Amino acid sequence: MRAVQGKQLFHALYSHYMKRSEILFGILRVPVDLLAALGALLLSYHLRAANIDLIPNVQLLSQQSSLPPFDYYVLHFALPAAVGYVLLSAALRLYSLKTTLGPWRELQRVLFTSILWVAFVMAWFFLVQKQLFFSRALLLQATILLTFFALLLRAFIFLLQRQLLRRGIGQRTVLSCGASLLPDAALSELKSDVRYRYLGHESMNAGVAVRVLNGPIDLVLHTDPNPTSAAAVELIDYCRSHQIGYAFVPPVFTDVPHQLSIGHLGLVPVLRFEPTPLDGWGRVLKRLLDFLLGVLLFFLLSPLLLVISILILLTSGWPILYVSTRVSQFGKTTIPLLKFRTMCRNADQQKKDLVHLSHRNDGPLFKIKHDPRVTPLGRILRRFSIDELPQLLNVIVGHLSLIGPRPHLPEEVAKYAQAQRRVFTVRPGVTGLAQISGRSNLAFDEEVKLDMRYIEDWSLGLDFWILWRTFFVVLFGRGAD
Repeated sequence: MRAVQGKQLFHALYSHYMKRSEILFGILRVPVDLLAALGALLLSYHLRAANIDLIPNVQLLSQQSSLPPFDYYVLHFALPAAVGYVLLSAALRLYSLKTTLGPWRELQRVLFTSILWVAFVMAWFFLVQKQLFFSRALLLQATILLTFFALLLRAFIFLLQRQLLRRGIGQRTVLSCGASLLPDAALSELKSDVRYRYLGHESMNAGVAVRVLNGPIDLVLHTDPNPTSAAAVELIDYCRSHQIGYAFVPPVFTDVPHQLSIGHLGLVPVLRFEPTPLDGWGRVLKRLLDFLLGVLLFFLLSPLLLVISILILLTSGWPILYVSTRVSQFGKTTIPLLKFRTMCRNADQQKKDLVHLSHRNDGPLFKIKHDPRVTPLGRILRRFSIDELPQLLNVIVGHLSLIGPRPHLPEEVAKYAQAQRRVFTVRPGVTGLAQISGRSNLAFDEEVKLDMRYIEDWSLGLDFWILWRTFFVVLFGRGAD
């Protein structure tokens, strides 16, 4: 009995020590930021007084004659400004006691805090003191040094805390519970993130109670919550009475974790699913980017478009363009998709006789390797996707986006499963994540998964990255039919 009590006491102390380590590192960031701000402001004063630039061997500054006395500067500006920086950091939640903020997020917040701080300083002098700051060069140097010192000292704290976490000090212990297991994405995150120590899974509430006797648990993740279930209510009450954090994994949304937001209906919290970040300003920015880049590319490539048009006319006659009817956004209307004609003129009539030759038997798409309908010039155009350049006109008028899911034929879309129709959430595109990841060599289910990943994780940065990758995929002709 004493051995069990001793073991429980050890774990209780260990749990308490973990909480204290988080508090310690959270509190430590306050004097560290104060030290960084004071150090930056004092060093900047001495650098300006000595007319020393931050760039070695480059003299950009003129002789300084307007600096106040050092004692006055410290008491009336440096100390209040340093305290103001700490208060601003606190307002921007840079002193959270929980280790949930990643290094890149912390870097962004420090940079933002420094910019906001210097804006407040300038506004204070101009609007309250009714004068300009006594040295713009000093303020610029102080801002740069403050950002550098704050990041440097915080990086030291971060690395020290990570080393302790790897030794088990400060980790948050997590146990999952429920009839179903954790989703693979959540399980992988818990096992790979050094901030957590995953204890395993219990299918019954009784297993949670046994685990608590063997060691402290910081968080219980419920995998199949049901508000009408007596077992779910019992688990929540147990966690509350034993000071254990409780969270649940919403099973409906496990495959779209980035698009969940919490709202309220009165005082009732509501989990809401947003189909894509491409709403509001995201949609406006993407359409503006499509139009501007579409016009620019069409203008730059117009000589090439003219040459190809002449070659098609000379080798296989009229028409130069092939117009294909494709399903548009939301899956309710169709658009005329423009391509350079790469096949013989009666290619559509021959399609029904070639269906058995399609190498795409994993879904509704129709593709033939070495399609006999393709002309010699068409093979070259297809090899480097040049046949798709007229789609820049589709982009300009708004039928297509430069980046998005590939538009498919109505007869192909008719065979889509319900889940696969989610690709119609956004406007289809000339290129996309699926196109740069294998093109025609990609299985249809995998293509849909990549399209959905793009829809749910969209950003302008992702669009530019796909455009960049598209250039190399087209250059080497990977996966082209």
